[in-house]
Amino acid sequence: MNCIPLGLINRLTSCLCLIPAIFTSSLVIAQETGHGSILLHAARVFDGNSIRTDTSVLVINGQVAQIGTRESFKSSNAKIIDLGDATILPGFIELHAHLSFQNVPADTVLKHGVTTIRDVGGPVHKPYGGDGSLRVLTSGPIITAPNGYPIPMLGKTNIATAVSTEKEARETVRNLISGGAVVIKVALEPGGEAGAPWSSGHGHGHHDQRSVEHAHAHPKPAHNALKQAWPLLSENVVKAIVDEAHRNNRKVTAHIAEATGARIAINAGIDEWAHVPCDIIPESLLKKAVEQNVKIVTTLDTLSKCSGVAHNAGIWAALGGEFLYGAEIAHPDIPRGIDAQELIYMRQMAKMGLIDVLRAATSKAGQHLNFPLLGTLQPGAPADIIAVRGDPAHNLKILEYPDLVISGGKIVINNF
Repeated sequence: MNCIPLGLINRLTSCLCLIPAIFTSSLVIAQETGHGSILLHAARVFDGNSIRTDTSVLVINGQVAQIGTRESFKSSNAKIIDLGDATILPGFIELHAHLSFQNVPADTVLKHGVTTIRDVGGPVHKPYGGDGSLRVLTSGPIITAPNGYPIPMLGKTNIATAVSTEKEARETVRNLISGGAVVIKVALEPGGEAGAPWSSGHGHGHHDQRSVEHAHAHPKPAHNALKQAWPLLSENVVKAIVDEAHRNNRKVTAHIAEATGARIAINAGIDEWAHVPCDIIPESLLKKAVEQNVKIVTTLDTLSKCSGVAHNAGIWAALGGEFLYGAEIAHPDIPRGIDAQELIYMRQMAKMGLIDVLRAATSKAGQHLNFPLLGTLQPGAPADIIAVRGDPAHNLKILEYPDLVISGGKIVINNF
């Protein structure tokens, strides 16, 4: 069972607005507003599971205290913010970001509707934020083979760490967890996939825009990319990584893009694929992964030019596989906040309904992180809340520009 141990839960809980310092921030709001709580009224509320109409949300001391009909709050003494024809939602959870690598301002991400990110491939650190700032979780550096992806392009410093043996693998996993990693990330990427941002001349979408443009203007022939394939971790080493991570109650996510990496991931018991794979994956492998309860983080907007992405997403959905939202914040041309195009692709390529898309970015992501209340508006949940004017069911783009953002009960933006 992949649960976070009590010691880390205690530390992470501090990020979920349950420590005295964050209660203090709630008191600051109370002093500013003259109230000890905030009551939000809106025409619609998505509570992490379903859309409710004419519903109100009460926030006290950084947490959701109550959600119900407007009439049920008539006796409340809270500061009232009536949003009118608006939709309240939990703040989005971005499961595939590269915030630290590209030095993306955390407050920019927060103001655009993402209240929690998982930084996958950067410096390892303890979880922090959630008290009026972006909540940031990390995997630490990516574990890869010597000179494996992404080392040839980006080097190793705070990005990747190479292992050759099972012993090195286990020690690396323990060190990452000790440093605060909430998930372990491995690279199983030989390169050369058509349409992948890292395969144009073995350039990578995380370089600056000039490097990206150069890579696309002067791509190496595909056969050269295949001849220069990056080395992969052996299956035994990956099994050691997974075993050590599971011993320490952590999941393992894998960057994979083609069948070889997928096969290693399946045989080693990887919990999550960090992308919908770029090349077409045989249905037999996808079926095995679904049977193992593997989750896929979408990143469809980033990889939309890959030849196999739409096919893989469609087959995965038909097999009953589960998707989680991730747009790869910090990638060129990806919004630094909620990515509406990602949501649209989830509906089109993965054949997901609106509610399923919203759940994938909120409550299901919280459950995947072993924080069942994160990404919901249930009583006791951290008060990470956004609101947009109108109904996102009619226009998902409005989610990129929320007019209300609350983090841990602290108002960050209020344009109402």
